[in-house]
Amino acid sequence: MKKIILIFAIVLAFCVVGVQAQTGVSDADKAAITQTALDYIEGWYAADAERMERALHPDLAKRIVRTNEKGQSMLGQMGALALVQGVRAGYGKNTPKEKQQKDVTILDVFGNAASVKIVASDWIDYLHIGKFNGRWVIINVLWEMKPAEKK
Repeated sequence: MKKIILIFAIVLAFCVVGVQAQTGVSDADKAAITQTALDYIEGWYAADAERMERALHPDLAKRIVRTNEKGQSMLGQMGALALVQGVRAGYGKNTPKEKQQKDVTILDVFGNAASVKIVASDWIDYLHIGKFNGRWVIINVLWEMKPAEKK
């Protein structure tokens, strides 16, 4: 029985080391990915266009799938410029401080690609972040509104 437990522990250790070696994600990269996501969401809430712009690739594609009352789906799209202009207009400041949720979860990282989830006040963002010229920047966002709170 002791041999089986020892063998299981050794196999488990090799699996964990193998996964870490395969992805090769440094703590510095994880911190930079998290900071990029925070620059995006905190920049929105603070109406800090410079911070938002720093987080985005210029060719950003931000999209949402909307369904009308007839059940037809449409794709809403926004680029980096429109998003930064929305930040400059201060729309994010309309969210009260106590509602400014900004939960960041790194879902996966491989090489120069990362998937990150942000749970915000009224929506959820799924970010594709890429390491571009040595900096982690947001390249794609797919987002969805949270269901309206029932009163």
